[in-house]
Amino acid sequence: MSDSFDERSGRRNDERALTRRDMLQASVLVGAGLAAGTGVAGAQGAAGGGAAGGTAIAPGAIGSKGSKGLDGINQRQDGTYETVPLRKDVVTISLCQTRVRAVDAKNPKPGLRDNLRHMLNMIDAAQGSMFGPKDLLFFHEFPITGYSNRWDRADALRLAIEVPGEETEEISKKARQYGCYIVFGTYARDKDWPNHLLSLTNIIGPGGEIVGRSWKARNIKGLWPNFELFTSTIHDNLDQFVEMYGWDKVVPVYRTDIGNITTTSTQREPELPRAAAMKGCELFLRTATGGFSRADVEATAIYNNMYSCVVNNAVSRDNPGFFASDDNFGGSCIYDPQGRLIAQAGPDNEEQEVVGRLPMAELRRRKRQPVVHMELWKPMFDRYVGRYPANLFKDTMPANGQEAFAYLRDKARWK
Repeated sequence: MSDSFDERSGRRNDERALTRRDMLQASVLVGAGLAAGTGVAGAQGAAGGGAAGGTAIAPGAIGSKGSKGLDGINQRQDGTYETVPLRKDVVTISLCQTRVRAVDAKNPKPGLRDNLRHMLNMIDAAQGSMFGPKDLLFFHEFPITGYSNRWDRADALRLAIEVPGEETEEISKKARQYGCYIVFGTYARDKDWPNHLLSLTNIIGPGGEIVGRSWKARNIKGLWPNFELFTSTIHDNLDQFVEMYGWDKVVPVYRTDIGNITTTSTQREPELPRAAAMKGCELFLRTATGGFSRADVEATAIYNNMYSCVVNNAVSRDNPGFFASDDNFGGSCIYDPQGRLIAQAGPDNEEQEVVGRLPMAELRRRKRQPVVHMELWKPMFDRYVGRYPANLFKDTMPANGQEAFAYLRDKARWK
């Protein structure tokens, strides 16, 4: 559930939220006549701009082989971290708080096309707004597929997209058109993981290439009566994931020319942004479908000296199963490394743009890895036993949420 708004006065006048009407009006003024990109280089090691035949995958994106040993983790031991040169000192980002609409699982194509069309229109609107060009556009967890807890595995796999695929190719065209990064979540399927339902957060670079394709780190378990999530996460497939991609991809940091970025849909897991900060993360981007904590987003920024953002879906009255009393909408926000609110969505929770200007070069001049007195805490971490073991979906993939609940009911190690 989203936190209430208690910091409305913290938004600066030039960094406010745009309503959907503002976005669409700005889009009409700009139309399709904007210049086709800026020619800016993308992430380190990125493949050339996605050709008409399909979206290219940058070597650093998940899906490429990595070193399996701990020595393959890109983490220095002198407090510094690896970077690539920034294309500008101040980076402008836009959190696109748009609707969520579940597609028809029995006939998903029309819904997928409609949702994609809406997302592309919102890209045009954000880049045509009064705040000028954006270096990064950030969408919520499921702008293309939507979400429904009524779907079973067969339903979800039927509607899940491929990354890369036809939907990402259309988004890549927009990234090239505006010379910007576009970040979004989605349900996805992967031929290397047959029958697995993945929840990915993706980064498409200004050349149209897929810079990042991050698995969800873990699902929360034991929260709901008679229901568990059945998507495949890193924790539930840890050994095979590391065998295929290496330890560095467990907590990926994508080193781009607008900053070092980590993306995730995992909430309330402070160890994740801490580990990313140890690897040099400067911009921590979190997608949501409700269920996040503003305090968590703020604390991530303070404790790790990084920019911290979350983008949630807007009020979605045409989403199947909508309840007006549901408070899991809105609340998208951006915090600076001192935990100060840069920008937030308005309290109406409607579709809107939340814009922030991030002095990334200034942060980089003084930023180091977080100071952790590991000698004090490591003995407790080494002795800690988590509630659920890893690799629970290695050989078992429940057909639906109820079957997942029955399977996991006796798997907890805690009393």
